Amino acid sequence: MRILVWHVHGGWMEAFVRGRHEYLLPKTSDGGAWGLGRGGRQWPAPAQEVDLETLDPGSVDAVVLQRPEEIAAVARTLGRSPGVDLAAVYLEHNTPKGDVPFTLHPLADQGAIPVVHVTHFNQLFWDTGTATTTVIEHGIPDPGHLYTGEQEEMGVVVNEPVRRGRVTGTDLLPGFSGVGPLRVFGMGTEALPEALNLKGFGLSEERLRIAGDVPAPKLHQELARCRLYLHPLRWTSLGLALLEAMHLGMPVLALATTEASRAIPRGAGLVSNDVGDLQRFARRLLDDPDDAYAMGMVAREAALQRYGLDTFLGAWDRLLADLPQGARRHHTERTHP
Repeated sequence: MRILVWHVHGGWMEAFVRGRHEYLLPKTSDGGAWGLGRGGRQWPAPAQEVDLETLDPGSVDAVVLQRPEEIAAVARTLGRSPGVDLAAVYLEHNTPKGDVPFTLHPLADQGAIPVVHVTHFNQLFWDTGTATTTVIEHGIPDPGHLYTGEQEEMGVVVNEPVRRGRVTGTDLLPGFSGVGPLRVFGMGTEALPEALNLKGFGLSEERLRIAGDVPAPKLHQELARCRLYLHPLRWTSLGLALLEAMHLGMPVLALATTEASRAIPRGAGLVSNDVGDLQRFARRLLDDPDDAYAMGMVAREAALQRYGLDTFLGAWDRLLADLPQGARRHHTERTHP
């Protein structure tokens, strides 16, 4: 199939474009949210940058929508309506915001476009009314078992931790830095030292080591040197960095919120809402590299089984094949007279 999909969530797309289809990624001269194309990523050749304004409408078999505004954008540029004469699904990446658990999904109470959630938690908490929903859990291209744990540090990956604050558990980081050093990766992390002010907690600034936003291969290598992975986010769908850390073979610590308890099995680390328990467990792993290594092996095995790339791509293949044939008739008639 030829699938139109915007580059909205780079981590999710890393897996999706490795399937057996052609992936049409809108690209504009100024880039940005509506024209990022491949975004400079080293994706397989079937991930093709396209000009939506000149794209042959009949060459598209389906569209994976990720923002409500994309429905009108497709209809305007291609002259085809998602869910009517163009097969379509709506991919919901995020946890609901606002008046949870009463947040109404933008595609609630319609029957033309099924909604795909990336976690069971999201499916449960979004109010989609009568809309058809399903869950296709994340898939991760396996970076390999790179874990060494040689550095007595806690690795953290978070984007915009100062702006997002309590959502990402940024306020919890000083407490963990009192247990041991943190190495923090991600966009906007350079603002953390001033925002957290560890000196005000009587802690050395050396306890917070900013690694910044680095390319995925380098991230995997550097993160795997940390003794453990810390996932302090309160309200996130399911951080892909957490799943990547598990693939690397890292033991993981996480708050018992959203989907974390499903993702992290017993013996792979600790999932708890008792921050004191998490801090004590972190100190235990920092002091015992052999125990940390053994837990990381449990984490990796679980991640490969549940969040492996083949499982993810197979689920998407089945979903796309089951889309209503009537919505694809436009393309069939044009290409097979």
